[in-house]
Amino acid sequence: MRPSGRNSSPPDGWLAVGHLRRPHGLKGDIFVQLTTDRRERVAPGAEFFARDQLVSVVASRVAGNGRIIARFEHIPDRTEAERWTNVELFAAPIDDPSALWVHEMIGLRVVDQHGVDRGSVTTVLANPAAEILETDVGALVPTNFVVGVADGVITVDAPDGLFELNDD
Repeated sequence: MRPSGRNSSPPDGWLAVGHLRRPHGLKGDIFVQLTTDRRERVAPGAEFFARDQLVSVVASRVAGNGRIIARFEHIPDRTEAERWTNVELFAAPIDDPSALWVHEMIGLRVVDQHGVDRGSVTTVLANPAAEILETDVGALVPTNFVVGVADGVITVDAPDGLFELNDD
């Protein structure tokens, strides 16, 4: 199936989870760059929304350099794989109650260990060490300081002076 132009809107609630990159070999395999640490996203049978359609993983493996190579049922050869280069992938959220999902933090209140309200999360910034919560009052809080989430409140145990940085 030849892909159409740009992605239309993914199904409601689906999340951007990565991109197809360049082809690998002649049989339609293609590198997949995930923006998540959940490798089950590329397990056989996994489905993505890309270019106005659902696409399914037939097989996947990790190359020696740690990069993921996958084969999709609708990509039979290298020529077709080249047509899918740099396409964004969307997937349904994973149901894992023990996980703290980035998309679920938007709009929650941030309260520090002293009970001080530090604003609502407006965005989550990607950062190599840890994602950073940005609040509507300009505070930046690395997610590794999050100690709990309940009833619409993210509780953080922040080091002394973190919120004063925002005041300068």
